[in-house]
Amino acid sequence: MAEDMQVLREAVIALLALEKDIEVVADTERGDQVIGLLRTSLPHVAVLDIDLPGVDGLTLARQIGTITPKTRVLVLSALDRPGVVREALNAGVHGFLPKGVSIDTLIDGIRKVHSGELVISPSLLAAAMRGGQNPLTEREQDVLRHVATGSTAKDISQELHMAIGTTRNHMTRILHKLGARNRVEAIRLARESGWL
Repeated sequence: MAEDMQVLREAVIALLALEKDIEVVADTERGDQVIGLLRTSLPHVAVLDIDLPGVDGLTLARQIGTITPKTRVLVLSALDRPGVVREALNAGVHGFLPKGVSIDTLIDGIRKVHSGELVISPSLLAAAMRGGQNPLTEREQDVLRHVATGSTAKDISQELHMAIGTTRNHMTRILHKLGARNRVEAIRLARESGWL
């Protein structure tokens, strides 16, 4: 189990220990420790948060499929926006549950993922299917991430090694693609859709 909130991680592990058919073989608060733990413990199911320090859970999900292909991935995350769910599915996760689920739902989800089922909250799956694909290119996402931190066009140009006019052109395309009136609205729309 990889979860950076210690109290949550310890509480879930304590509750899972009460189940006769579930054993937590390793846990960590950092994403950059997961692969090493997987190689030594070889778990059947990895329960991952998305927002982990070091390496995020979606990057880990992609890596796990090639490093320990028998390990199935269940994401347990507060980042349950449609775009994030789609990205998780594209990363090869076998389950996605919001952190607001009951412990019984989580335990049932772990068992189902272990048995080969795909476990995703029906409401999350429906929202992910309705939301459509991210219209922004990777470069446009990079530009918008910098805008969201308060960077100016000049700062972004220097950081991403492009002309200031190119930066402004990217921002114009971002506004058009998202149907946003300004940068603030573009950031809000992209975050709500899980594209940022």
